Amino acid sequence: MSALPDRDRSGQARVDEPALVARALAGDREALGTLVQWYAGSVRRVTRAILGNVDDAEDAAQDGVLAALVKLDQYDPSRPFGPWLLRIAANAAIDRRRRRTVRDAGVLGDDVAAKGPLPDVETERVALGERLRAALDELPEHYRLAVVLFDVEGYSHAEIAEILAMAPGTVRSAVFHARRRLRALLDDLKEDR
Repeated sequence: MSALPDRDRSGQARVDEPALVARALAGDREALGTLVQWYAGSVRRVTRAILGNVDDAEDAAQDGVLAALVKLDQYDPSRPFGPWLLRIAANAAIDRRRRRTVRDAGVLGDDVAAKGPLPDVETERVALGERLRAALDELPEHYRLAVVLFDVEGYSHAEIAEILAMAPGTVRSAVFHARRRLRALLDDLKEDR
């Protein structure tokens, strides 16, 4: 799955991104909404990979999108829009992590947490998702970001290198080592299947 700038996730052709940016700069709210909509999921996943906390990631995603909107006139239309936006969102998440204070998070009681048991399939899916998030959290940040951008978002090594301000070879190495570490951390799942 490739995150081509001229295609959406369904494979349909997109309007030219630089033209959308120009329209957004001219005050076209629909063009601005289209740009934000195209990348909202990617921005949230990248901020989640950095912060680990869904609420903080949502806040950082909003901060990143707002910062990108303020800097929209600095976008270089000769380059892909997605990596430019994701770099700003990643920086917003990193800044939020630096500013974050330690918060106490209590566990909800059984009477507050749920109204009934989840179906077995949903329970397994949730548990698997939690295991994967926990394994991702054990990775160094640059490994986690590289593997999320490559395997989840579908960006190329070169695009990730631009987003993370790394050499493409470093990105390839980070993806390789992240996958190897994830396989080791999740190795027991093979035996359960």
